[in-house]
Amino acid sequence: MISILNTIKKLLGPTEVYDHFDTDIIVHINSAFSSLTQLGVGPQDGFFIKDETDLWTDFIQDKRLEFVKTYIYLKVKLVFDPPLSSSVLDAMNRQINELEWRLNVAVDSGTA
Repeated sequence: MISILNTIKKLLGPTEVYDHFDTDIIVHINSAFSSLTQLGVGPQDGFFIKDETDLWTDFIQDKRLEFVKTYIYLKVKLVFDPPLSSSVLDAMNRQINELEWRLNVAVDSGTA
């Protein structure tokens, strides 16, 4: 059982036990889930997390959509801890755009 919040926290840097920024990170994770809902990924009525008990398996039913984790991490990273380098920022934005395109293709082709 893999927690959505703990996964994103680990990728951002804070350990699971350090919960000072949990509310901030949860807000940004939920914003990323809202973007996914607009892209047609996930439940039609949306998805959000409340704490570390919400799991990836609650959202991802199709193993071909594992890259949703990377998408959410990148979206959260951009607002929670943006890179100082404009070239890194551009690379992250390009990766987000590619992932959005791939998600659109997956949803439009009926694979998600």
